[in-house]
Amino acid sequence: MTTDLNLIRTFVAIYETRSVSAAAKRLNITQPSVSYSLNRLRDLLQDPLFARTRGGMVPTFNATQLFDAFKRALDDIDAAIVATRQFDPRQSSRSFRLALSDVGELQFLPPLVRELQASAPSVGLEIAQLDSERIAGWLQTGSVDAAVGNLRSVGGQTRKRTLFTESYSCLLSASHPSIRDALLLDDYVSANHVVVAPFTGHHLVEDVLSEMGLTRRISLRVPHFTSLVAVIESTDLLLTLPTRIARAFASDGRMRVLPLPFPTPTFEVNLYWYPHTEDSAAQQWFCDTIARTLSGV
Repeated sequence: MTTDLNLIRTFVAIYETRSVSAAAKRLNITQPSVSYSLNRLRDLLQDPLFARTRGGMVPTFNATQLFDAFKRALDDIDAAIVATRQFDPRQSSRSFRLALSDVGELQFLPPLVRELQASAPSVGLEIAQLDSERIAGWLQTGSVDAAVGNLRSVGGQTRKRTLFTESYSCLLSASHPSIRDALLLDDYVSANHVVVAPFTGHHLVEDVLSEMGLTRRISLRVPHFTSLVAVIESTDLLLTLPTRIARAFASDGRMRVLPLPFPTPTFEVNLYWYPHTEDSAAQQWFCDTIARTLSGV
């Protein structure tokens, strides 16, 4: 059985005012409209709901049982509607879900968490591992509020906003035994390389080298970036990765960043979200905060 939300509002108004005329005034409709809605609800619920007395409309037992559930439902609906129109980040305890890749977590989480703690101290953030095959569905269903990365095709009505354009560089140990201040093509091809399996950047490098009739030696494959710092700084392995995160890894002096000895295409790092939530003030604030914080990373 489906019930018109307006019938529930009419029921609650009559219950709280004990009067058809007072309910009509509260709802800003006519008394006949209130009476009509009450009769419809009586038919739907197979109960008189209210008895007319000199003291007002007295609820039946069933009406009394229904009131708490109806009232809570209306309050929740009204609160949800208000939340889409108003959002105060300093007062909100809402939790947002953001999809990031492994390298995205390393690069974006520190500045984003700092910004959230400063501007919205009670807001929660949950990170989902970015899955290019599933992200479109996650965004569409609201499983995640937004995603940041470089995705070839998200499809549907998903919107995107470019945060910055990125390039690739080479990360190596500061004490690499054979490579000094410059990285030559012969050095790059003959060196031992490590690649991160889910990361698409190494495929781009393979494509560029293939066009040049060259291949490189992959000595190590790992599933994520987090284990690589100790490996790179203590071995002769080279890692090709986005320039910004390479510089972050090398900031303590244990590793160095060198330009690649061949041209590679740049790529966009984008913010993705689904338009069915873009009218929400909370959603808009979250996306604006991501864009403002990460554009300068």
